[in-house]
Amino acid sequence: MKKIRRLALPAGFAVLVALVSLGTAASADPGTILKFDTMAPVTGPYVGPANPIRGVPGGGLPWMIESGRGSLDRDGDLNVRVRGLVLADHAPVPPALQGKNPVSPFKAIVSCQTIGADGSATVTNVSTAGFPASMEGDSHIRATVQLPHPCIAPIVFVTSPGGAWFAATGN
Repeated sequence: MKKIRRLALPAGFAVLVALVSLGTAASADPGTILKFDTMAPVTGPYVGPANPIRGVPGGGLPWMIESGRGSLDRDGDLNVRVRGLVLADHAPVPPALQGKNPVSPFKAIVSCQTIGADGSATVTNVSTAGFPASMEGDSHIRATVQLPHPCIAPIVFVTSPGGAWFAATGN
């Protein structure tokens, strides 16, 4: 009887470990490829179309941002939350627009370095639909985008409906 108890305890433990392992594998994280807690506003030489980043032009006026954070996983699930994304509080922004967001909706663009069909390095930009943005510059963008494979060095932009960026991942 003691021998059965000595065998039953380790066997039961092994079954428990196996079940926990299966549960963990089944609910595994889909793979976060980018997580960020800062975004940089368009300013300086990036204002306007003269110096686009990966083909995405800057907004026509300088902006400022209180906070921007989010994540992107390998399935293309994108989550971006911005607070206080508004026009800058100085010239050349007209005084009546300083500190305000005159644009709604916001969109997001995910830009990836990838490999073209001919094997060359290329950039692919994918965009979300529009998401409401308040006059205070607050917005929450949740969408799934079709990422290229591979998606190397992704950048997330918060943009106008026309695709000019107001904030991008960075500092």
